[in-house]
Amino acid sequence: MRVLLLGGGGREHALGWKLAQSPLLTELISAPGNPGLASLGALADVNPVDPEAVAVFATDRGVDLVVIGPEAPLAAGVVDALDAAGVPAFGPTASGAGLEASKSHAKGVMARAGVATAAAEVFVDVGAATQHLDSIDAPYVVKADGLAAGKGVLVTDDLDAAKAWAAACLSGTFGDAGSTVVIEDHLDGREVSVFALVDGVRALPLAPARDYKRLRDGDEGPNTGGMGSFSPVADLPDGLVGHTISGVIEPVLAVLAAEGISYRGFLYAGLILTEEGTQVLEFNCRMGDPEAQAVLPRLDEDLLELLAAGASGALPDRPLRWRDGAAVDVVLAAPGYPVAPETGLPITGTAQASERSDALVFHAGTKWSDDQLVTAGGRVLNVVGLGDTVDAARTAAYTAAGDIEFAGMQMRKDIGL
Repeated sequence: MRVLLLGGGGREHALGWKLAQSPLLTELISAPGNPGLASLGALADVNPVDPEAVAVFATDRGVDLVVIGPEAPLAAGVVDALDAAGVPAFGPTASGAGLEASKSHAKGVMARAGVATAAAEVFVDVGAATQHLDSIDAPYVVKADGLAAGKGVLVTDDLDAAKAWAAACLSGTFGDAGSTVVIEDHLDGREVSVFALVDGVRALPLAPARDYKRLRDGDEGPNTGGMGSFSPVADLPDGLVGHTISGVIEPVLAVLAAEGISYRGFLYAGLILTEEGTQVLEFNCRMGDPEAQAVLPRLDEDLLELLAAGASGALPDRPLRWRDGAAVDVVLAAPGYPVAPETGLPITGTAQASERSDALVFHAGTKWSDDQLVTAGGRVLNVVGLGDTVDAARTAAYTAAGDIEFAGMQMRKDIGL
């Protein structure tokens, strides 16, 4: 099979790495890709958020399956264009991707599906948002409604900061993504990400993972796209995954189906384990980043076979197989991330880290410049340690991360603790 993989981050490198292990694969093309993906196949100069350009390229190149990594192409309607061109794709149409593209829309779907989630109010006016914040108690949770690359959420005890964040969102800090603001009740508890492959009817669960959103150790500092993750997660209630499928994902899919939306693709439920029970924080319509980098190395299946089956509505009716052991993903971020990451900084040590038998290195924000690998984004590399236990995998990840250097490198030291 000839596969077109859209995206160029760490999640996409992990997807490409796993797809490349399939005996069904004849060619992997990534658009736009990155230096890690370039080692697995060709890179294409195709804009992944241009639906018509993607559909034309896929048709011209005889692509058998398109796998969409990030959220922006899904929200832009790339799958709609591919469907119209008769090219199989694993990912939801734009209407299905609304679960991630609009937090207020997702809240409405959850309400209709009877899914437990935090109570929320929606605002398009700064004055109304400010008045609401004055009427509630801390902590305050203020979210840009649309896609903001994981950076559109503020959780704070500071009322003035919450008001300023709402005002910044509504004044254009996140573009159209912040033209609506969602202010929701704060929920206390441990978080976990539960993923499923969906073929329009069946939802097949993947292994859960836990990620770390804040920039610095101890969950301090600003929210980021994610600074690390690990899998498996030991402190989960019995039956959590089964409950998430039957009590969250399947009811949501039923609501979508009743509204004429047949959902195919990854579906990710971000959960919080509160004293009152499990509640949904958010949905993503793709694999998580950085969770994919910790989950996919544990999957003992042919990913290409699964995604092709999902795209055609024929996922297997059986549990997936998983390798024993654990994976811990540590993100190496550029100085200035998440606000203004510095690019063009020389990177050394990736080859040495990649040679370790208990570690993987996935490229996220890198590029080649004059035969030198340099930083090209906020999250630069994912270093994934493998081991029999989370502790062993954590040791492997940080040992391999120690091989890599670039000026001002940011790295949390508490991933997996």
